[in-house]
Amino acid sequence: MAVPEKILELVEKFELVIDKYKSSYKEEEIKIEFINPFFEALGWDVRNKSNNPPDQREVRFEDTLRSEGETQRPDYSFWLDRERKFFLDAKKPSVNIEGGIIPAFQIKRYAYSSTLPLAIVTDFEEFAVYDCRIKPFKFDKPQKSRLLLIKYYEYEKRWDEIASLFSKEAVQRGSLGSIPPPKGKKVDDALLEDISDWRNALAASITKMNPEISQKSLNYAVQMTIDRILFLRICEDRSIEDSERLKGLLDGDDVYKRLFELFEEADKRYNSGLFHFHPEEERNNFDAITPSIKIEDNVLKNIIQSLYYPDSPYVFSEIPADILGHVYEQFLGKVIQLDESHKVSVVEKPEVRKAGGVYYTPSYIVDYIVKNTVGKLLEGKTPKEASDLRILDPACGSGSFLIVAYQHLLDWHLDWYKAHLVPLLDAGEKPTSNGVQNLLPSPIERPGKNARSRSKKIWERASVATLPIEERAGEWHLKTAERKRILLNNIYGVDIDTQAVEVTKLSLLLKVLEGENKATITDLNMYSDERALPDLGNNIKCGNSLIGWDILEDKPDLSQEELERINPFIWEDEFKEVFAKGGFDAVIGNPPYIRIQMMKEWAPVEVEFYKEHYTVAKKGNYDVYVVFVEKGLALLNESGRLGFILPNKFFNAQYGSPLRSLLSNGKNLDEIVNFGHGQIFCGVTTYTCLIFLNKMPKDSFKYTYVEDLNSWKEDALSITGEIQAKNAACAEWNFIVGKGSDLFDRLSKMPVKLGDVAERVFQGIIPGMDAVYSIKLIGEDDIVICYSRALSKDIQIESKILRKIASGSQVKAYTIVDDKSRVIYPYHFEGDNCVLILPDKMKQDFPLAYDYLQKTRDLLDKRDRGSAKGAQWYRYIRTQNIGLQAYPKLAIPRLVHRLCAAYDANADFCLDNVDVGGVILSENSPVGYIYILGLLNSKLLNYYFKINSVHFRGGFFSANRQYIERLPIRTIDFSDPQDVTRHDKMVSLVETMLDLHKQLQEVGTPHEKTRIQNQIGYTDKQIDALVYELYDLTEEEIAIVEESTK
Repeated sequence: MAVPEKILELVEKFELVIDKYKSSYKEEEIKIEFINPFFEALGWDVRNKSNNPPDQREVRFEDTLRSEGETQRPDYSFWLDRERKFFLDAKKPSVNIEGGIIPAFQIKRYAYSSTLPLAIVTDFEEFAVYDCRIKPFKFDKPQKSRLLLIKYYEYEKRWDEIASLFSKEAVQRGSLGSIPPPKGKKVDDALLEDISDWRNALAASITKMNPEISQKSLNYAVQMTIDRILFLRICEDRSIEDSERLKGLLDGDDVYKRLFELFEEADKRYNSGLFHFHPEEERNNFDAITPSIKIEDNVLKNIIQSLYYPDSPYVFSEIPADILGHVYEQFLGKVIQLDESHKVSVVEKPEVRKAGGVYYTPSYIVDYIVKNTVGKLLEGKTPKEASDLRILDPACGSGSFLIVAYQHLLDWHLDWYKAHLVPLLDAGEKPTSNGVQNLLPSPIERPGKNARSRSKKIWERASVATLPIEERAGEWHLKTAERKRILLNNIYGVDIDTQAVEVTKLSLLLKVLEGENKATITDLNMYSDERALPDLGNNIKCGNSLIGWDILEDKPDLSQEELERINPFIWEDEFKEVFAKGGFDAVIGNPPYIRIQMMKEWAPVEVEFYKEHYTVAKKGNYDVYVVFVEKGLALLNESGRLGFILPNKFFNAQYGSPLRSLLSNGKNLDEIVNFGHGQIFCGVTTYTCLIFLNKMPKDSFKYTYVEDLNSWKEDALSITGEIQAKNAACAEWNFIVGKGSDLFDRLSKMPVKLGDVAERVFQGIIPGMDAVYSIKLIGEDDIVICYSRALSKDIQIESKILRKIASGSQVKAYTIVDDKSRVIYPYHFEGDNCVLILPDKMKQDFPLAYDYLQKTRDLLDKRDRGSAKGAQWYRYIRTQNIGLQAYPKLAIPRLVHRLCAAYDANADFCLDNVDVGGVILSENSPVGYIYILGLLNSKLLNYYFKINSVHFRGGFFSANRQYIERLPIRTIDFSDPQDVTRHDKMVSLVETMLDLHKQLQEVGTPHEKTRIQNQIGYTDKQIDALVYELYDLTEEEIAIVEESTK
């Protein structure tokens, strides 16, 4: 890749100011003058010229909220598709990057905690890249894990090294994950090792200082002490707690006594069961164990010291929730044992030992299951309706599924409020208005007509206080009270392991506090009787999801030890309100996979109970996960939905016959995603599937076979078909999507793709202030009347400086609907170059337009942080693709229910931002626009496109460049008369279609519209039939395509 001219200019400029740079330049000046343009040259939208909202920007400038010792947040984070890719830390000129230990340790610590592979430290003079995938240590030499160190005068020579890793295009292609990982501990392995060491040390100390403690109480005390310390330490890093409060315990004696004082304060502040030491009304399950124990000072001091910079390699606020869950999942696989002499040992639980270890569900699987259960249940609902949803993980473990389900609910609520509530507030509606109150999940009852003035004022204040959202620094957030409400209303979990239950609560409580700080928590404590966190005791419970107390009817002589192990649980008693409404709306999770012959060694009573009480346990050496499927289905209400990840062995195994029969008879299948030979879990060979069940019967279900796991993960590529429920009988399940898979494979192997015949595939224009540039046409003439949103009034402007603009909703198959939207286009061609019309010529040729732009100059000057100021103040913020708008092109909307394209033959339209993509064919293209237009609007290419594309909620598919370029194009052999005839027929049909759509926009009567629409439908079928012929489809393949488009 040739070094951009901009980089050479920056290097030249730097050499001119190097003396000043060394003596007086500040960090902020370095960023603005050198680092920002450097990364713009790498393709990043550093200044947000795309006008994306804060949570969708490519480059985000991190707030330096606090310092901890000598470390602080990196200055930049770079994002794609809402996923953070790498950090960059900018340094003052006085900082020695090449030889400095601290700058390297700081950035590696941050990126390591965030599980980001690479990070950068630069002051422009030096550019250092670090591999951050192994545990950093405070005494590491700066060159350790450093992949690159490039001086500014080497940028031209070594540009390829930088661009191949950090250009936006390279990052999109996966460059940051392409470097082989170094040997060393990943953050989850390192943190697991650390908290395991804390467990060992605490267990030994507590046993020594409290010789009468029981094994059960010891496990509880150790677990709760670790959980509480971690909770407070994470809150410190999130600025919810004062910095270094725990660290202050290192000075002096009686550490546990003083630590417990912090726990007591936390009880008053947060309320949750994590800190609950005294009886309260309706809360008697308080901790009576840890207040009275003793722990040696040196043990606690060692743990606390290891939590802080520079001894700690972690930034606790940055550790992702799924990593913390992964660590705890492994941690919970072991238990502390006391032998007869009270000697401590930590051993694997028998079920973990027999299963070969603990295997954490990858986040992309959890996300998929949540989106296809919780997400679907939320479709079309309001927050008030969503309040009634009850979501359960019956084997919640460390809470990974519940955390993601909760996050999904938080995101959905915030998006809903931003779409429905915020516009009302922005328009000036008061919180007391009916319009606002009707949108709230729990509107406040309006006082009566005769209510006193004081009552009305209290109601007005309460209406403001109970709004579910608030604006902070220009962004909308859910209030803490709303996050609590959602958690308590919607999220439920059960696990047989008491430690797992506590970890799930801890994870959910930390999620409640995400985005909060000390001020917001203090406000909540000050202005309401509520403490900051909910008590989850009624939501997350400990018990055996598969066995109730009715086991005593079968086995009345069970010992207390056996009952403690079995831990019976009666669903209807524990969740009375849920079952009063029929059960749960969603059951999600990854139930345990344990063969029954293994369970017999430590749980023979349970095995016998399953066999007697569950239909699916009647035959063979079944696996306990089949019992969870039957139980999960029984826990659903009539419209409920289940989503599990399971071994797919039950498809064909004999023991799976009862489960297959159960699902077949109930017609419960809604979707199966079969991963075939793809391996989901690291470190173990398990062939798995995702299964989605509805309580209501269905006549058919979706079946997806994933041939390549990475393609499915990254691009949603798979083979999908609809299977009739009658084909999923108790006999073995050998679902084959059939010849459709062969068809897709054959189409994929066609040698010519749309990207091969296209000169350019591009996006639309980005002026940078739509309210100014985009106007609505009212009357047509040389001087036209338009409505300006920027001025909120009609204006007059010259028609010749206006261009039609096409948004995604305007582009249909074969036509672009002109809805009178226009864009001011202050550009013209000089030779082959599209250039800005200079001010003098603007004043001369377009005085009205120039005057209008002058009136809005204050708005235009603010674009992109003022970068548009100057002689070219009315230029577009992004100038790429401006000239391409003046060429004939295909227009393809970027978010569609089905693939469609229109032909802008006369270059009448500019395409709007990223809503519509454009395709300009190469001069050497073997086929023309009209022919390709017919292919793109055909059922066959739509069929291929939907399999190849990404599927969004609401039935939308992404028609972004990477998906469009892959479309297979059937070229023409012009030496073959029959092929020429097919080509000419396609051109003729498409020209007919273009004419029909033009007529449709011009006719007036309903009869005429119906006649033309019928003719369009008929012509469409002719084009589809011709496409089938061109692509040589069999009748069977045609039927597959037709069925898929219904």
